[in-house]
Amino acid sequence: MEYVKNLPYGRISNRNNFSLVLTEQKGTCSSKHALLKLLADANQIPNISLVLSLFKMTAQNTPKVKAVLEKHQLPFMPEAHCYLKINGQETDLTAPNFNFKNIEPDVLEEVEIKPDQAGDFKVEFHKTYVKNWLKENSSPYTFKDFWAIREQCIEALAT
Repeated sequence: MEYVKNLPYGRISNRNNFSLVLTEQKGTCSSKHALLKLLADANQIPNISLVLSLFKMTAQNTPKVKAVLEKHQLPFMPEAHCYLKINGQETDLTAPNFNFKNIEPDVLEEVEIKPDQAGDFKVEFHKTYVKNWLKENSSPYTFKDFWAIREQCIEALAT
């Protein structure tokens, strides 16, 4: 687990092929945790679940996105995040400096998923949430513009 946690944060070339985390030597929260869940299942290790959450990504809980949020005058960005629950305890292996406790108070929603849902399903789940959030909050941004800002945040995380 520590090996995967210490791999750099970055998108793999095919979000649905989690073994690429090992060959490309990088991964996101989704690809790293889906890979580890697949390995746990293959080795019949019980009491490990893969969780998809939506949380308020702020400058406080995710300092690398501060400049992007400030530039677009956003207090937060609804962001999807995956992690494991091992014996009911949140375990986040996204990166060495990432601690689930930093985002825990800002979690909006959690759902247990299967590893094969950490790719396309996660993206669609997130997009649907953002579209609804934009409507409910009378945001001045179109979905396309907001998603582009989100991509800037993701790029900032990889630096």
